[in-house]
Formats: sequence, structure tokens, C-alpha cells
Amino acid sequence: MSTETQARPLSNIAHDIKRDWKQVHYAALPYLNAMLNMDSIDSTYFYDSGTSIVRYFLANAGTWRGHVAQSIKSELRSMI
Repeated sequence: MSTETQARPLSNIAHDIKRDWKQVHYAALPYLNAMLNMDSIDSTYFYDSGTSIVRYFLANAGTWRGHVAQSIKSELRSMI
């Protein structure tokens, strides 16, 4: 029996972020928009890897706070 959990698609996570973060910081927005079009961290968006998209999003999402933000940021960190 496997205890490994399957990561949620990045697009689902991005939709949750948009639902919670009402005024997305302008520097995080391009990375959030990219994540809306990605299935996994192994995907690419044009020439950028999913890992770099998620890292850049996290680096620019410092103003997003609260319980949902902490939970999703932790989920994203665990993916990379």
C-alpha cells in the first residue's frame, strides 16, 4: 500500500489562489497566469520549467497572507 499522495494540478492550485487573493501583486501575476495553464510542476510554459514558475511565484507572493496562503504556499514548496 502506497502512502504517497498525488500532487494537485497546478491549474487547480492557481484557481484556488485567484479565489483567495483578491489583489494579486503585479510581480506574481504572470507566474499565476502561467500556472493556470499548467498540469504539473514537470510541465513547461514556453521556455520556463514548472519548477521555476512556482519558485518565481513564491518569491513574489510575499504580500499574500492568511491561512489559505500559508497552506497553498506550503503545498507549492513541497512540490519543488
